[in-house]
Amino acid sequence: MIHVGLDGQSWDNERGFGRFTRSLVGALAARDAGFRYTLICDRPPERPLPDGIDVVVAGASHSMAESASGDSARRGADLLTLARRAARLRPDLLFFPASYSFFPVLGRIPALVCIHDTIPERFPDLVFPTRRNHLLWRAKGWLARRQARRILTVSESSARDIARMLSVPRDRIDVTTEGAQPVFAPLDDPRRAEDIRRHHGIDPRDRLLVYVGGFNRHKNVVSLIRAMPEILSHAPRTRLVIVGRTTGARFWDNIADLQDAARRDARSSDRIVFAGELSDPDMAGLLAIADALVMPSLWEGFGLPALEAMSCGTPVLASDRGSLPEVVGDAGLFFDPTDPHALAAQAIRLLSEPGLGATLRRNAFARAGQFGWDKAARLTEQSFRRTLGLLA
Repeated sequence: MIHVGLDGQSWDNERGFGRFTRSLVGALAARDAGFRYTLICDRPPERPLPDGIDVVVAGASHSMAESASGDSARRGADLLTLARRAARLRPDLLFFPASYSFFPVLGRIPALVCIHDTIPERFPDLVFPTRRNHLLWRAKGWLARRQARRILTVSESSARDIARMLSVPRDRIDVTTEGAQPVFAPLDDPRRAEDIRRHHGIDPRDRLLVYVGGFNRHKNVVSLIRAMPEILSHAPRTRLVIVGRTTGARFWDNIADLQDAARRDARSSDRIVFAGELSDPDMAGLLAIADALVMPSLWEGFGLPALEAMSCGTPVLASDRGSLPEVVGDAGLFFDPTDPHALAAQAIRLLSEPGLGATLRRNAFARAGQFGWDKAARLTEQSFRRTLGLLA
């Protein structure tokens, strides 16, 4: 059995890299492929663990979860504590599902680090609240790339970016994928659809656009809000529901600016709803009744909400940047994210062109079948073996 030590600091994180870690580790643990796993955590995990996963708790005075909300940074002593605990474990391989929580690797343990995207390098002014945060990120990223035998990422788009922007040889980069949980599925019960509309105050005659995700500046939600008056001029019964945490506790988000922008235009202000965070079943139901998910992001490494929407049979109106064209394919329409008029034009086309929505719905469900967490686990296992020199 190959013993893999897994960085589990993001296990309880509700953001994308937490969901990725939990879903991928669950899929890895479910397979009988000659691996055993130990999760290395800074604090005892609160969310349930898959069967067959061991856990060691290194202890930390300042957890990674605390650093993910605010402008603080991990303490060097905490990183050293984690590094020492991982070294004592003596695994055959150390796997970091997110470079965000990388800690130094002591000794000669082979390391595989997953770099999801190059957004911090591409948009530092939109990602980091202080120059110190940026410099610390660059230092950690340099060390992670230097100590990793191989790099894992989640799309071909990200692999190209990592090779070009971070100077990692392409033959050292492996690509895995992501998947949607089973709860994200088409909704066949009309009464359930009526209940969902009633719960969110959506009139049966309304057309529905949905945004799901964070409110960091590179997510570019402001362009979607600015596009709404133009969309409403052609489709006045359109409603936009924005799903995501609105407490302002995320790392340097701009939720207050977005809410101000939504109130600014009298015509669209009552057509935009901030729904807050939703459970996966509630979010799946909302996506299933939507005409489209809108992803106006300036860049994505994968774009999991797009896959979750497609798994519900829902088309995606997507930015033409980063990984989104690769993931969405023929299941959506694309626009320049820096141009609200381009976004509005594609939304208007989807809402008004006869037959287009139905075609995209069929394409969306078929496209979603090309992804999945078991596929991600298989590709990740191949990367484990390449990192150990067991696979060319």
